[in-house]
Amino acid sequence: KKVKAMRWVKNVGLGIKTPDAAIEGTYVDKKCPFTGNVSIRGKILKGLVISTKMKRTVVVRRDYLHYIKKYRRFEKRHKNIHAHCSPCFGVKEGDIVTIGQCRPLAKTVKFNVVAHEAQRAKTGKKTFRMF
Repeated sequence: KKVKAMRWVKNVGLGIKTPDAAIEGTYVDKKCPFTGNVSIRGKILKGLVISTKMKRTVVVRRDYLHYIKKYRRFEKRHKNIHAHCSPCFGVKEGDIVTIGQCRPLAKTVKFNVVAHEAQRAKTGKKTFRMF
């Protein structure tokens, strides 16, 4: 009979549930908001994952409308945000993720994935979608 060692896990707060994979997992990630030394503070955003080519980092596309006062119309705009993705999330391209702002983790990474919804329908990478 093997006794499982206790794993240090923290509650991020802000109504974010700690995933079971973080509690029962065996991975070591110092940049994970649940098991590492990172606090989530500031903005909480939602977006579409367009790339998972980097190790433990995803690119999230955020679409928004910008108002042009002269023409009294909106134009479509987007921003790509790099976010650290903990191994407790099985994120794939096309998934919708919630990201939370944290301290700078790398030159371009200032956000952390805190929640994940599996993809429903396959759409193009550059399709305009608002959440």
